Formats: sequence, C-alpha cells, structure tokens
Amino acid sequence: MADELELDLVEISPNAEPPVCKIMDYKKFLYMQKKRDKELKAKSTQIVIKEIRFGPQTDEHDYEFKRKNAEKFLKEGSKLKAFVFFKGRSIIYKEQGQILLLRLAQDLEEVGKVEAMPVLEGKRMIMFISPKKKK
Repeated sequence: MADELELDLVEISPNAEPPVCKIMDYKKFLYMQKKRDKELKAKSTQIVIKEIRFGPQTDEHDYEFKRKNAEKFLKEGSKLKAFVFFKGRSIIYKEQGQILLLRLAQDLEEVGKVEAMPVLEGKRMIMFISPKKKK
C-alpha cells in the first residue's frame, strides 16, 4: 500500500503485539518534528544570573552605583546574585555585610523579591534576588 501511494512505511511501536506501522512521508515527518522543536526552544526562556560584588565597608557612592546596576539587571528580567566578599581579617565585619545586603534588598523591593536571605559561605555572604513578574 505504501509503494502504491509512493510513501514510506514507518514502524511506530515495535514492541506492541502486533507491531504498529503507519504510512507517511518520513522526510516531511522529520522536517515537521525539527520545526516543532525549534518553536519550543524559541518559546523557552533562559535564566540569566548577574552578579554584584560588595566589600564589607563599601562606600555610599559605590553602593548607589551598584544598586542602580542591580535595578537595571532586574528590570531586564535577569536574576541577581549579590554577595559581600570578605578579604583576610575583614570576616569580623559579618554584621556589616549582612546589613549591606538587607539594605540592598529593601532598596530593590519594588523591582525584585528576595529569593534567598543572606547566607555566609566561606568568605562570601550571598543573597539571591529574582525580578518581579510584570503585570
């Protein structure tokens, strides 16, 4: 029947009793499958994570500059990883680092929401902020 119609006989499920076959144009089937996969890939969104690094005694001007960048990243739709890096003996200023990150979270409240509160991992105190959904 497939030869008469000038199409291909394609085995759909070989393990079934009896095996299931379908008469179709196999090249067209592969083309449509690639096209569908490409559409699905185009619709899926990639999550981008931007990083902002602070020191425990970051100056006011530097903080404002980095806050504006963080706001821009969140408006673009990227996730934000803000961290305070403690060099050498500056680890004694853990509280200042935590206060700095919490202040950043409070300043970015209207454009993003805190995903993970500040956590100390080795010499870094890390906090994640994700963008709020647009209405």
